Amino acid sequence: MTNVGVIGLGNMGIGLAANLIKSGFPCAGFDLRAERLDMFETLGGQPASSPRQVGEHTDAVFIMVMNGQQVHDVIAGEDGLLQSLKPGSTVILTATVEPRDARAAAQTLAAAGIDLIDAPVSGGKSGADSGTLTMMAAAPQTVFERNRPVLQAVGEKIFHVGGEAGMGQTVKASLQAFIGASFTAIFESLVLGSKAGVSGQVLFDVFSASGVGSPLFRNCATLIMDRKFENTGSHIGTMYKDLGISMALARENGVSMFTTAAAHELFQAGMSLFPAGDNWSIVKLLEQIAGTEVTW
Repeated sequence: MTNVGVIGLGNMGIGLAANLIKSGFPCAGFDLRAERLDMFETLGGQPASSPRQVGEHTDAVFIMVMNGQQVHDVIAGEDGLLQSLKPGSTVILTATVEPRDARAAAQTLAAAGIDLIDAPVSGGKSGADSGTLTMMAAAPQTVFERNRPVLQAVGEKIFHVGGEAGMGQTVKASLQAFIGASFTAIFESLVLGSKAGVSGQVLFDVFSASGVGSPLFRNCATLIMDRKFENTGSHIGTMYKDLGISMALARENGVSMFTTAAAHELFQAGMSLFPAGDNWSIVKLLEQIAGTEVTW
């Protein structure tokens, strides 16, 4: 049985760890917060004092942190994974970072004989908790196949999107542009209908039955109309960061992103007003401008 590790035990990482443990994988984990380590231990995991200690007892390590600098520190820092992981081990980068950060991590690890699977995920906290994440995995085919059982413990739809690090992050950046723009369209359309006198229930029913009906819409609209704007597992700061990655990729490739740029700006405004809020809290900004409230 492969010994696994999870570094970063936040809303997403703790879900990964829980499903790995449930699938029978011995699991070590690290987080900077003592309360997350306690939660991890309660699940049956083995808390570690550093990334280095995680690497001492694992063959495959998931990294679920916020940005490229944190990925670098986890791998190459003073107490990083390079201090302990054995050649032939695998790092599975499930964090969403810039493609160049994934490529840099792969190069650093390759020098030590360690493989990297660039595998950002989609599905949010609910997907992490239920083990139904969509994974966009980029790695050589042999590395991907060798680690398939571990990936299947946390993901339901696992796509092999390429052989080179950075391709997973490129697919994720493209997806986040689509999701971010979809969110803003949902927010605006609900506020428009509400201001014009249509009940939220009618909007929900009609939109759900139309061509734009989707789990994304139904989840988003339900949370808005239930007025649940915090602690739903989709923090506004994360999407703002992801859209920044999408826009950086667009600049690098000379792609015009009018709708994504507008979504990025709207998320920045929402984050300034509601720093503790989740994605749906942005609708409150539009409601304030229109003088309405979207409810059932």
